Formats: sequence, structure tokens, C-alpha cells
Amino acid sequence: MFSSRTIAVMKRELREKLLSKTFIIMTLLIPVFMFGILGIQTFVMSYEGDQNTNLTVIAESARITKKLQDEFSKRKFVQNGYYKITYATMDRDEFSGYLQSHRKDLLNETLTGIVYVPKNALTNKEVEYYSKNPNNNVVFKKIESIIDHALVDIYFQNKFLSNDDIKFLSKHVDFNSYRISLEKAIEKEGYGNLVVSFLLTFLLYFSLIFLGTMMMRSVVAEKTNRIVEVLLSSVNSKELMTGKIIGTGITGLVQMAIWMLPVVVVISTNWFALPKDFTLSIQLGYVFYFLLNFFIGLITFLGLFAMVGAIFDNEQDAQSGLWPVMLLVMIPFFIAISLPTNPASPIGKIASFIPFASLLVMPARMSIVEVPAMEVVLAFLINLATMILSFSLAGKIYRVGILRTGKKPKWAEIVQWIRYKY
Repeated sequence: MFSSRTIAVMKRELREKLLSKTFIIMTLLIPVFMFGILGIQTFVMSYEGDQNTNLTVIAESARITKKLQDEFSKRKFVQNGYYKITYATMDRDEFSGYLQSHRKDLLNETLTGIVYVPKNALTNKEVEYYSKNPNNNVVFKKIESIIDHALVDIYFQNKFLSNDDIKFLSKHVDFNSYRISLEKAIEKEGYGNLVVSFLLTFLLYFSLIFLGTMMMRSVVAEKTNRIVEVLLSSVNSKELMTGKIIGTGITGLVQMAIWMLPVVVVISTNWFALPKDFTLSIQLGYVFYFLLNFFIGLITFLGLFAMVGAIFDNEQDAQSGLWPVMLLVMIPFFIAISLPTNPASPIGKIASFIPFASLLVMPARMSIVEVPAMEVVLAFLINLATMILSFSLAGKIYRVGILRTGKKPKWAEIVQWIRYKY
């Protein structure tokens, strides 16, 4: 299989793909994008973007106004001067006149917004907000809990409850998650692993589809332009297919390794000021497994895409005949991205041992929950066996289809090609 002629084909594929401008630009853009997202996230954490906010808080009751003033004055964004807040007490008629007189200030944004808290807010918690930008979630998130706390405090003020009782009633339930494992100490769990799980699953899906489609188009082009006839005068079909697939596989592995650099940097350094809850419990061993698993999956699907390219004479027919292979990628992808909602799902666990599906589902499962070593080894062996069997099957169909032209073959006829012997 690895003769000098196979190696020559591999070198040809590497020169065409690994050193192409498109490959280099695309490979470098993904890490730049990922580092850029982390950089933007760090910037957003240090600069919230709502400085110089000018609010007027008006209540229909003086008691509500006083309580709101007390609650706002405790907040750092008010103490630091990021928010300038003025307070007033007005009934509905007075407020209507005030709103009309300050319409110009709202439109030119010298006044960010006006908050009006009527008396009935003590029973229904309905508060009015007037602004040029009435859907400013940044402002809402900061003032919502303050107003809620003030209303709850007033509501229970004369109901023989202590301040501690009131604080407890106004506090929302907040879950702190902790990861339990056999070998490590108990660690607080953040949402970092969920983000990485989705990100790596998407990269797997994208690479398999992109490189597989590129392989199929390359085979169709060589067949249509009769270049394959010239190539087969120097190498046999097995050597040609093996060289093309391994060459493209190495290209994809190099690309994925570069894309994984941001993850390696994040888990091994403290260069990025990530959010407090963005914790990662991923080891470098997982990165190694991910790359090895990706290479096996890539070789598996490149063989199938090359097989489809060899069956058909033009790209349009090849696209129409590609759906069985696409389903082998898409169905596991949807299972993998749904795992964060229910990591213990029987479907996810079973899929992590099913040929083809295991290539996408097991890495996603490993990034979310601790998977026993025996299950990881079993999934790896299943993936390896799937690669060998699919490569052999694809090779038999490739060697027949690559030289056939004319009428589009039927699937029953393609099955017969597997039995051909040369």
C-alpha cells in the first residue's frame, strides 16, 4: 500500500493542498477568530459599554422613591459615576407633563431613559421605561434586580419579617455546579466545557464535510478531464486512492492541530482573563485523543467521498448521490450538539459506540462528562475497525468506477462492483 508510487501521490496532494494560499489563509483565520473572540470577551469584561448612562427614576409614592434611592446608592456603578441617576416623586398626571417636557432630551440621548414606578407595581411589579432605545438589555440587567429588591422590601415591610427574611425572599436560586471524578478533587464546574464541546463538534463536522467535498470534487474533476487515465498509467487505482486520501488526511490533521492551538493555550496558560464561570476541566491528553480520533474519522470519510466521486461523471450527479454519506455525518452531529442538554442520555451513550457516529459523539461526550477509560478504548477500536472496513469497501468501488463513463450507474449495479475481481 505504501509503495514509492503511493508516497509520490501523497506528496502531490500535499503540494496542491497544504501549500495552497486558500488552505493557509483559511487555516490561520480560524485561530485568529477564536483568539479574537477571547480578546473581545476580555475587553467586554473590563469595559461594559454603558458608562455615562443618565437615568431619571420616578415613583408615584415617596416611600418607593426613597427605597429606590437607597438601593441604587449601594451599587458600584452608581458610586463610580458610571450611572447618573436623579430621583423624583410624581403622580400620573405630573409624570405625563414631565415626560413631554423631556422628550427632546430622550431623543438626543442626553437623557438615557426615564423609569416610572407606579403604586400598583407593589402588587404586579409592572414598571415603565421610556427611552430612545427601549430595549437596552445592558441597562435592564442592572436596574431590574434593584427595583425588584426595593419593591419586595416595601411589600413585606409591615408583615413582621426581618431584613434577612426579605433578602432571602428577593433572592433568586443560583446553582453552583461541581464536577465529581474518581481521580481528581471536587472542582466547581463552569460553562467552559459546554462551549468547547460545541466548538470542537462544529470543527469536526465542518472539516469532515469541507475536506470530504473537496476530495469528491477532485476525483470527479480527474475523471472528467481524463487526467486519471494518465495517472493510472504510472500507479494502480489502490495506490492512487491511498495516496490522495492520506495526503489530504495529513493536510486536515495539520489544519485541525492549528485550530486547536487556542484551546491548548487557554488550558495551559493564564494569558486570557476569562469569565469567572468559564472554567475548563480539559486535559492535554484529551486534545491528543481528539486529534487522533479526527484523523481516523477523516480517513474514513475521505474514502467514502472519494468513492462517490469515482461513481459519477459530473459534480451534479455526485452531489445527488452524496446523501447517504452526508447522513453519516449530519445525524451524529445533531446528537453531539444536543448532549449538553442531557449528557446522560441513552441515545448519546449508545451513539458513542456506533460506527461513524462514535467519531463525533464520543469526543463531545468526553468533554462534558467523565467517560470510563474502557469505553474510550472500545470506541477507539470501533472507529479504527470502521476506518479499515470502509476504506476497503471504498477502494473496491473506486477501482471500478474511476474508469467507467457514460450512463449513470444504479445503486444495485454499484453493489455488484464490490464483487468484481481483477
